[in-house]
Amino acid sequence: MIESILEQIQNDMTAAMKARDAETLSTLRMLKSALMEAKTKKPRDASLGPDEEIEILQRYAKKRRETIEELRKAGRADLVGREEQEIAVTVRYLPAAMSDDELRAVIVEAVSRLGAAGPRDTGKVIGDVMGRVKGRADGATVSKLVREVLAG
Repeated sequence: MIESILEQIQNDMTAAMKARDAETLSTLRMLKSALMEAKTKKPRDASLGPDEEIEILQRYAKKRRETIEELRKAGRADLVGREEQEIAVTVRYLPAAMSDDELRAVIVEAVSRLGAAGPRDTGKVIGDVMGRVKGRADGATVSKLVREVLAG
């Protein structure tokens, strides 16, 4: 049986405790907390689906990336390493990211299927592509590549 991301995190927390890996354990606890919080917002017997778990972890990683940007702007490069380590732990539980070439192929296919003609169709194409690459591509990257493809 395929275990959920939450179950994987729980198992990895046990391993991190045994290995006395405090940094990884801390990140895993934060991830578990985020998943449990989302689960409590659902009806009592409902559980999180794989897509929902992936979405939560992506939001967590995105927050860490934004924090890194803010730390660099504030001149606190000494704290960036910790945030990068948290992203590295989080990425373990996300699907493998698509390369720019793979993503560009999906975008070109979506543009031709939707009949997108120019920049005014950007939102329509981004929405379609994000639905297809769920969890495997960053929204900012998709947006950038869609603009490039539509610009010609």
